Amino acid sequence: MTDTKPLALVTGASSGIGFELAKQFAQHGFDLVIDAEDPTIDTAAARLRAEGTEVLPVQADLRTPDGIEKLWTTVQGLGRPLNAAALNAGVGRGGAFVDTDWADDLEIMQLNVVSTAALLKLCLVEMTGRNEGRVLVTSSIASTMPGAYQPVYNASKSFVQSLTEAVQQELKDSAVTVTALMPGPTDTDFFTRADLDDTAIGKGSKDDPAQVAAQGFEAMMSGEKKLTAGSLMTKVQGAANKVLPDAFKSSAHEAMAKPRD
Repeated sequence: MTDTKPLALVTGASSGIGFELAKQFAQHGFDLVIDAEDPTIDTAAARLRAEGTEVLPVQADLRTPDGIEKLWTTVQGLGRPLNAAALNAGVGRGGAFVDTDWADDLEIMQLNVVSTAALLKLCLVEMTGRNEGRVLVTSSIASTMPGAYQPVYNASKSFVQSLTEAVQQELKDSAVTVTALMPGPTDTDFFTRADLDDTAIGKGSKDDPAQVAAQGFEAMMSGEKKLTAGSLMTKVQGAANKVLPDAFKSSAHEAMAKPRD
């Protein structure tokens, strides 16, 4: 890699919103370090290089401390300032809390909560040292509602949202910005991986990941604090969740996420 372009890090970048975020960075003149746990990250890198940018793929499992260390060591090893980061890696699992495997629950917490918090800290320590940089954290509209039949995922996103907003307050006098991206249901492989295909939300309409990513990138570059991204319907739901009682939202989520008989 040369150092003539700004550098961005994108996690969960092999497909879906993460890949589309990486594509946004590439199209706006950034070099990239991209991460995913599987070998398809190399395919994603090849596609992104077609945008005329330098891309360094890292296959690392961020559910583990070793994976986090491997990714961050790679970023630091470039000897370049990190100008932007999109912390997007995440996973979910449908089902009642008493029925899901604890191993699956733990993986959600390790990836969505622990790795996001760890990488956010690492990025912000580096960026605040220079008083320059932007971070986009993929939260979710799910963070605004108790997630019956998807309880650990929604709780993990509530953690991410709360952490992001707290850090925003701490950095209010800094030139470093942190933006929370809050998508609704988006057309990615998330629902299949989360075993949610046989649910109302799995079978329902979904937003375009390219649209979500473009809106998120623009919000990050503008220094916005948070954005409910996607279609008008998703934005309306996000606005409604600000005033609806938690009991109502939990019941509505049950209707969306409970497996069909």
